[in-house]
Amino acid sequence: MKPTKTKREIRAELDQQLEEYLRSGGKVKEVPRGLSGRIDPKGPLTPLFTPRASENPLAGRTPMTEVVARVESRKHPIPAPKRPKPKRPRKKMILDDFGQPVRWEWVEE
Repeated sequence: MKPTKTKREIRAELDQQLEEYLRSGGKVKEVPRGLSGRIDPKGPLTPLFTPRASENPLAGRTPMTEVVARVESRKHPIPAPKRPKPKRPRKKMILDDFGQPVRWEWVEE
């Protein structure tokens, strides 16, 4: 298995190549920050793989909205509505006039 290079090794190799380039008479042109190579930097990005002018990419397409809707509906079936739980009686504390507990009663609500 071929050993991978570390970042330090890659950086040293690039520095060596740059030094060789400068020694052989090459020059490095500085480009101001924020400058773009695009013709219109504010405009939309152009696609990398543009179809030929003779080809019409939209000609062979058919609308599939109904098919997609059916597939999506099968993915997420509508759940059956849940039946409400039967109400169970609960204990209620009966208090006297002074707020003291007197007894418990079972109350159905």
